[in-house]
Amino acid sequence: MEQLSFFAVPSPCIGVCQSDSRGYCMGCHRSRDERFNWMTFSELQKQDVIRLCLQRKRRRQYAIHKAKQLELQTLQTAHTPQLDFDTQITADNEEIDLSGFSVDE
Repeated sequence: MEQLSFFAVPSPCIGVCQSDSRGYCMGCHRSRDERFNWMTFSELQKQDVIRLCLQRKRRRQYAIHKAKQLELQTLQTAHTPQLDFDTQITADNEEIDLSGFSVDE
């Protein structure tokens, strides 16, 4: 049963009318059909479209967040040298024998 609504559901359009690679508006996250048929939708259909738009927006924000984290992680690993504490190398690239070394002495 459709719930009665007292106020018209406003369009989620924010004036950024560009489509992404998947065909969704980059501003309001509606599909092409959802944008073109907005005026013919019932109030319940409009509310459903807005719910879908919010889900799409969250997914996009999460994907952007994950991409930034991956980029940051890549930059950190590129600038952090890998240290090997098991082998000690001298200036002449010869290994130092630390087998007789003890801290207790």
